[in-house]
Amino acid sequence: MENKSRRGGRREGAGRPSKAEEVKMIETLTPLAPKAFKKLEEGVDSGDFKFIKLFFEYYAGKPRETKDVNVTSEQPLFDLNDI
Repeated sequence: MENKSRRGGRREGAGRPSKAEEVKMIETLTPLAPKAFKKLEEGVDSGDFKFIKLFFEYYAGKPRETKDVNVTSEQPLFDLNDI
C-alpha cells in the first residue's frame, strides 16, 4: 500500500523564505552591489539590448502584457434546446 504520509501537506523547504533569511541574503549580496552596478553601466554604455532592457524593467517596471483576441464566429451563450 502507498505511504500516504508522503503525499500533500507541508514539505521541508516549501513556501516563502523567512524574513531572517531574506535579510541574510541582502547582507551577503550588498558588498557586490557596486560591481553589479558597474557592469550594468558598462552594458548600457555598450548599447547591449539585454542590459538596457534589464535597466528599464527595474527603473520603470515591466510593461503590461496584452493579448489580442480575435473571434471569427459568433456562438450563442446558451442552447435554447436545453431549456
